[in-house]
Amino acid sequence: MLTGVLLRIPYHFFFPQQLAAYKEHPTLIFSSYSFFLAGNILLSLAVLTLVQLIGLRKPNWAIGGGIMVVLGLFARAFHAGVDHLAFQLVQIYNLEEATKTIASSYGAYHIVSGLSPFILLGWIVLAIGAYISGVLRLVPALALSLMTILMIGVLKGSSFTSVIATTGLVVALVPLGIKIISEGPKPVFKAIIKWTFLLLALILVLYFLGQAG
Repeated sequence: MLTGVLLRIPYHFFFPQQLAAYKEHPTLIFSSYSFFLAGNILLSLAVLTLVQLIGLRKPNWAIGGGIMVVLGLFARAFHAGVDHLAFQLVQIYNLEEATKTIASSYGAYHIVSGLSPFILLGWIVLAIGAYISGVLRLVPALALSLMTILMIGVLKGSSFTSVIATTGLVVALVPLGIKIISEGPKPVFKAIIKWTFLLLALILVLYFLGQAG
């Protein structure tokens, strides 16, 4: 997610500039949004792990913060789908038509609109739960709470606050992840290989089926 934020930091965060950046640098902007979405998907798994750890001592904080954050991550995934369609409009039509279409539909109501506030408050609740349960120390917990300042919405680029928020996420979760991996039960190597090949095969099959229509 931090990689995705840094790749589009040179461009203004509002949607007309994001669409213009895609027209000029399609591979770079596509990679940026793809990294961000991949980070969002993996982050959902990390949050579930964090919720499980917090829940051992503070189940109410774990459930409350976890539900709010996960709902917010669903909202970000929805926005990522809209972002992808907007970029396709630039390719299919042109920058002017794509910008006009997005401007005309920007702010249109959808059910996911109601989820956005959850992710802003959820990170604070989750960070407090992580601290009072002893899962995170004060500095990592504060770093985790910085995710509340990460902008949410369609075609949101990067800003200084975006870098701070996602860097805070790295500070909070990467050391915890390393600790869990090093101290937890080790998966069987054969099982890892088997599931890796199985997932890759499934992805390839679905890709070719999609290309075939």
